Amino acid sequence: MSESNPHRSSVLIRRTRDYGAPSACAMAVMGKASAPGRTKTRLVPPLNAESAAQLNTAFLQDIIGNLLRAGQEMEIAPHVAFGPAGSEPFFRACLPGNLPLIECSLPHFGDCLDLAITTLLQRGHAAACVLNSDSPTLPTRLLIQAARALAQPTDDVVIGPSTDGGYYLLGVKRIHRRLFEEIDWSTSRVFEQTRQRAAELGLSVTTLEPWYDVDDAAGLRRLRADLADTVGARAADLYEAPYTRAALSRLIWHRESASLDSAVMHGDP
Repeated sequence: MSESNPHRSSVLIRRTRDYGAPSACAMAVMGKASAPGRTKTRLVPPLNAESAAQLNTAFLQDIIGNLLRAGQEMEIAPHVAFGPAGSEPFFRACLPGNLPLIECSLPHFGDCLDLAITTLLQRGHAAACVLNSDSPTLPTRLLIQAARALAQPTDDVVIGPSTDGGYYLLGVKRIHRRLFEEIDWSTSRVFEQTRQRAAELGLSVTTLEPWYDVDDAAGLRRLRADLADTVGARAADLYEAPYTRAALSRLIWHRESASLDSAVMHGDP
């Protein structure tokens, strides 16, 4: 990404594959178009609004790159379920031009997830997953494990729990609207409530390894530590997140992360 256009795509993401062809498993990143003051607002401070928006773009690009890597081992079709309405040009500019998009700008988050899942299954994919846009270093093996579990005849639902009580991934092979009903979104109860909905429906659940979201200063501290520790990241099989790494390096280079540096050094929340 260049300084003059921080949302521009680069050769790190390929543009040649037919992503829209039906596959064994489709995975849609729930993405929000980057705009200062409207994206990653919980990272302001320690970041400023413009830097937080640039980081949002980097996260999206890395998550798509991670899906492409997982697709080298399993048949996975990457998508983006996006909002707000009318923001398609942003995603066309910073992601592969032929990446399938699903506009999901409904008032309630559960409805957005349900629409994304429904659309993927109606497009002919055998299984469908929704994936958060806050985990750029998510180990690729977890995406592969999700696709592999959904390929089994006995696994109805796959959930990747977040360390904050939510989930970073949910996958199904059938439309189950109930999974998104009566959920206290953006709370620590989301994962457990979703498990309860699956139990109500008599669905078998495969639970993946927990992972963390980067949606506040604490998550950002862990992200910076993970990316700084190259040896440890490789040992933990983290996705290397090249866009995010570059974005954070720019923040440091331009001294835009002084407050973040203070938070890291002193452990401020």
